[in-house]
This record gives sequence, structure tokens and C-alpha cells, in this order.
Amino acid sequence: MEKGLTLLQDCRDFLHSLKMRSKYALFLVFVVIVFIFIEKENKIISRVSDKLKQIPQALADANSTDPALVLAENASLLSLSELDSAFSQLQSRLRNLSLQLGVEPAVEAAGEEEEEEGKEEPPRPAVAGPRRHVLLMATTRTGSSFVGEFFNQQGNIFYLFEPLWHIERTVSFEPGGANAAGSALVYRDVLKQLFLCDLYVLEHFITPLPEDHLTEFMFRRGSSRSLCEDPVCTPFVKKVFEKYHCKNRRCGPLNVTLAAEACRRKEHMALKAVRIRQLEFLQPLAEDPRLDLRVIQLVRDPRAVLASRMVAFAGKYKTWKKWLDDEGQDGLREEEVQRLRGNCESIRLSAELGLRQPAWLRGRYMLVRYEDVARGPLQKAREMYRFAGIPLTPQVEDWIQKNTQAAHDGSGIYSTQKNSSEQFEKWRFSMPFKLAQVVQAACGPAMRLFGYKLARDAAALTNRSVSLLEERGTFWVT
Repeated sequence: MEKGLTLLQDCRDFLHSLKMRSKYALFLVFVVIVFIFIEKENKIISRVSDKLKQIPQALADANSTDPALVLAENASLLSLSELDSAFSQLQSRLRNLSLQLGVEPAVEAAGEEEEEEGKEEPPRPAVAGPRRHVLLMATTRTGSSFVGEFFNQQGNIFYLFEPLWHIERTVSFEPGGANAAGSALVYRDVLKQLFLCDLYVLEHFITPLPEDHLTEFMFRRGSSRSLCEDPVCTPFVKKVFEKYHCKNRRCGPLNVTLAAEACRRKEHMALKAVRIRQLEFLQPLAEDPRLDLRVIQLVRDPRAVLASRMVAFAGKYKTWKKWLDDEGQDGLREEEVQRLRGNCESIRLSAELGLRQPAWLRGRYMLVRYEDVARGPLQKAREMYRFAGIPLTPQVEDWIQKNTQAAHDGSGIYSTQKNSSEQFEKWRFSMPFKLAQVVQAACGPAMRLFGYKLARDAAALTNRSVSLLEERGTFWVT
């Protein structure tokens, strides 16, 4: 009998011990899970911090200069506020992903858990669509200023006109080879920061350097509505000359901090750049989880581009004009032809990459011919907005109607007022045929890809009934 009681007591002790061990095991597992979670959070913060620190190093490596010469000691890229902003964006994306998967995200603040039980929850605002980052990628004299206005005129888009101009003026690179790749890397890294609304990155390239985040030298400020509207447009300051002033109102020097805040408030971000030549360099931007990149590559008949450049940038094309005027001269210098061929080839290679639809670019690339925009601006604007995933507003449609039916083209090399139905073929009736021949020989592969027909003789070049444009569908990836 006593042995039975002892055995029963031993069983009870064993079960009690087993329960205690289970509790300790569960507690240990909980501690391990918490530790792993904390480690992951630290790694995320570390990666974000490292990413931000790579920018000044990339700039220094590309230009072979000391980072201290490129970025000030209190540079915004390394500031705690920038790190906090980047981490907040990452948290926001994780929250959105949780909602899409049907998982209720954890409460972000302890205070929210202690709200009064009887308090009625306020109605939640309507969830906006994803923030898009649109890059209008072009070369000079392709109509990019005009097409860029399609995005500049929409109130919920923060638009910048050629911000990379400052980098080109400050960082000098020789054309070709490693230097060309170095410049592309600098442009790309600055572009990424701009898409993230870190406009402070431009301060290191603006001459003279801004003081207290104020500058009168932001290139073509007046071509960006977002930089000329409240609250970015501060009261006008007398005796302060702003080289690139706003068009329709008088504003004080540009406050970069206010501009960055306005960028973050807008639903979408867009900019145009004629200094991004290689599409493949944009892969890190397309794969960055903080961005939703859309690339619109704008092309134009290279014969029309050259004709326009010889007028707009006459000083750079003196050799071409001398060759045209000198009937006895054998031909152009080879370096001039090689430069033209190189420009056409870089455009063609980027377009071929985009049309091949690699995984990182699928759904993010659209090819547009300026001639198609000129013939049907409203239709093409709708196609571009549909590709970008942004609803087109009547405000943009009204602007297009008013600015594409002008009796004459607007004055100035950056004019956005066009008689679209006549503009795109004007070059044909003023270009000497021997000049067209040089372009056709140098840019033949690109012209065939984009559907530009070669003129066999001078009569075909100037004959209005002969079309030099093949009909093509919309070049865009769905």
C-alpha cells in the first residue's frame, strides 16, 4: 500500500516538474523570438544607415575627391532626421504589405492601447494610391520641356525641371570610358535622393553654395509649379536678384527645406532629365522598395534633333555650319560624326533594353516618339498617365488644349507653346540634304528601330506628301 502511494506521489512530482520545464521552455522560446526580432530591426536600421552613407562615398569615388569637399560635415544625408525619415518610410511600406496580406499590423504607440474604451474611433481617410516616381528620360531638343509640362501642370505631382543640370556644371567628367560611367553613377545616386524628396543633396552642387538652405540660383525654378506656389513661394525680398525666377509671381529665394516638405506632401513625384543616357544604370532605383519608378523615354527623329540643336546651340555647331557653307570641303571631321553616332547609339541601346522587358524593368518602361505626341498630344498624355498609374485631371487636359493650338510657336529655346500639328516636320523644309545624309548614315540603326524613314533624295526630304514616319503602336510595357 505504501509503495502504491509512493509511486503515485512520484508521478505527481514528475508531472509537476514536466509542467515547470514546459513553462521555462516556452519562456526561453519567447526570449529567443524577441531577441531575433530586435536583431532584425537593428539590421534594417543599419542597412538604411549604410545606404545613406554610400552617397557621399560614391560621389567622392567618382570624382576622386575627399568626401568632405563634396558634403559638408552637417550634410543632410548623414543626419539623424534623414535616417528617421528613411526608417519611417520602410515601416510604412511594411504596414501596407501587412494590410494587403490581411494581417492586422501591431499598434505603433503604447498610448494608443490605453485609449478610453467608450471613445468613438474617428473615420479613417480614404487610402490614396501608391506614390509614383516618374522619370522623363530624354536628350536635348527632343521636346522634353513640352512633354514635361504634362506632369508639371497636375496639382498632385511634385515636378522638377532638369535638376541634374547643377551636377553637370559642378562635377566635370571627360566623355567616354570610365568617366562616362562615373558621371552616370553620380547622376543616378542624386536622382534617387531627389525621388525620396531629399532636395538638400542639390545644395552641394549649386553655385554659389546656399546659405541656411536658401538659394537664388535653382536652375529653371520657374519651370516647376511646385517651387512657385505656396508655401514654397516666400515673400519677395527687395534687392535680391533671382536668376531663374518664377514666371507668374514674385517669390523670395528658394527655401530648400520648404521645397522638400512640399515634395513629401504631394502624392507623386516627377522630373525630367536629359543627362541620364544609360537605362541600365537605373536598375537599383527600379529595385529600391522605397520607390515605384516609371521611366518614360522620349525620342525624336535625329535629323530634327540636329536641326534644332544647330539653332539653339549655335556656338557648339560652328564646325557643322562651316562645313555646310564650304562647298569645297571634303567632309566633316570624324570626331563630329563619331559624337553624333555615339549619341544615337546610347539612345538605341537604352530603348532596346527597355523593349526587351527584363524582370527589373517589366511594367516600368514606356517608349514615346515626340512626333506622336505632336500629332495627338491629349491622347499621348492619357497613355502616359495610364502607364504611370496616375489619374489625369481636367487641369492638364485644359492646358494641353490651350497650348497645342497656338497660331505660332512660342519664343525661346525652352518654349512649351506649340502648334503641334505643324511643329514636328518643320525641319524637313530647311535642312540641306547632305546634312540629312550624314545623320542617316550615323544614326541608321536607331532610326530603323524608332520607325523613322530614310530620305533617298532632296525631293523626298521636302515633299509634304511623302511621310518619313512609320506608323507604330504604343511602345509601353504592361
